[in-house]
Amino acid sequence: MEIKRSRSDRIFDMVNITICCIIFFLVAYPLVYIISASFSDPLAVLQGRMVLWPIDPRVSAYFDVFKHQDVMTGYKNSLILVVLGTTTNMILTFFGAYILSRKDFFGRTFLTMMFAFTMFFSGGMIPTYLVVKSLGLLNTRWALILPGAISMYNLIVMRTFFQNSIPDSLIESAEVDGASQLYILFHIVVPLSHAIIAVIALFYGVGHWNQYFQALLYLSNRALYPLQLILREILLLSQVQDLVDTQGFADQLLQGEGIKYALIIVASVPVMVAYPFIQRHFVKGVMLGAIKG
Repeated sequence: MEIKRSRSDRIFDMVNITICCIIFFLVAYPLVYIISASFSDPLAVLQGRMVLWPIDPRVSAYFDVFKHQDVMTGYKNSLILVVLGTTTNMILTFFGAYILSRKDFFGRTFLTMMFAFTMFFSGGMIPTYLVVKSLGLLNTRWALILPGAISMYNLIVMRTFFQNSIPDSLIESAEVDGASQLYILFHIVVPLSHAIIAVIALFYGVGHWNQYFQALLYLSNRALYPLQLILREILLLSQVQDLVDTQGFADQLLQGEGIKYALIIVASVPVMVAYPFIQRHFVKGVMLGAIKG
């Protein structure tokens, strides 16, 4: 039997749909504009004639991006950073969250408070730089990984997930049957934690992929520059002389405009490709790890 909706309900639905459409447009338009600009005539983009769809479509900007060694080296460095950094982050965060979630672990409340303190107070940029330098990490990939090896926010989310989603009785039963802690961890906890693992891995992976400020501080060797640092040079410094052949200033400006948008798309593709595969875990993992505590 169909429930008859009142006039106020229909008005409420119309308002919600309108607001959602406006939000969708505000979110989608910049992405569509960048994609269209990367395929459009750069002169049309500079003149503001391109509003939504490409004008005089072309793919020359993408050829200019992929044929340049700095861009491909940056792409490789970012991929290495994502894989190595996310693996390190996940190992440390997973073990730390599991230990702090155990009620029989002595001092877990005190340690959680001490770790949480770092979310609000830190040594600052200069002391951190001096520590990285004293450890001999300058101009190495580890300088971009070890200082932020654990995000306390992610650790708290994962710890809360373990506390709320994995029954203590299940672990106690395994212990009574003689299972070791490592067996419990890898054969019980891990199979039940796919959702939160996917979510936290996405958080860490996107953070590493978008990382440029730490690279700006700790790296001076261009061979180690991540892709985002190359993108920063193009967007903020307008330095396109290494990406195009020697031509007049006007031609360089036009080609640089196309390359700028193409590089944004190239830098965003891996994240957009990876997200759909873990989307089904995303909401579930965040909600399970965010309630209670």
